[in-house]
Amino acid sequence: MRNTAKITTAVLAAGALTLGLSACGSDKSNSASDTSGPLVVAASPTPHAEILDYIKDNLAKKAGLDLQVKEFTDYVTPNTATEDGSVGANYFQNQPYLDDFNKKNGTHIVPVVTVHLEPLGLYSHKIKKTDELKSGATVAVPNDTVNEARALKLLASKGLITLKDGAGNSATTQDIAKNPKNLKFKELEAAQTPRSLGDVDAAVINGNYAISSGLKPAKDALFLESATNNPYGNFLAVKKGNESDPRVKKLAKLLTSPEVKKFIEDKYAGSVIPSF
Repeated sequence: MRNTAKITTAVLAAGALTLGLSACGSDKSNSASDTSGPLVVAASPTPHAEILDYIKDNLAKKAGLDLQVKEFTDYVTPNTATEDGSVGANYFQNQPYLDDFNKKNGTHIVPVVTVHLEPLGLYSHKIKKTDELKSGATVAVPNDTVNEARALKLLASKGLITLKDGAGNSATTQDIAKNPKNLKFKELEAAQTPRSLGDVDAAVINGNYAISSGLKPAKDALFLESATNNPYGNFLAVKKGNESDPRVKKLAKLLTSPEVKKFIEDKYAGSVIPSF
């Protein structure tokens, strides 16, 4: 039975106001400061928490690791909680997102080990192939800096749009140079994109949110990102200075073990791809 603390986005929205990015007033008797206690890891529910739960239930005890998993449904609180020591590590993000987050928020989160890739994909309940997208069709995309750029790059890779030269990891719809189908873009919080499928013609959805909403990326996506030379692998991360925590080292080793690789391949059938 899973012993996982589930936290809703609504609760987190209020909690984020009190977390702050400093340690002022926070309780430091936690996993980040006491390396003899359990390692508490913040994670997105799918697939991150599922992978961690597999480790907790099958591998952690033998490795001498007391692992606790906290599920978060947003992309902000796992980093602020890691920064202030409320949790000892997190597992949910990729390098471009972390770079942007650290820069904007003054946090000091660093990657430890890359575990898997969740290919971003284009989905639709209204069409079965991209050439059925009509002129003026509406496409939902994530609205956070990195994932919006990633979504636009995906659409550009399939010839649906052309981006301006030099458009990078902070590209927005303002960086679209050519839009032959006159597509309209609906910018939404990443977690909301699967729910938009009934209202838009298509949506670019992050792999974890696709899976948690019942979609099977390898089967249901109109197209997916290529895994080759993909910079968006998801990793275990900690606050800078905690990389040598023995509990973190144990978890990093388990996350890249043959057992976890087989678990990912068997459970997600190509919708989540091991990166090791």
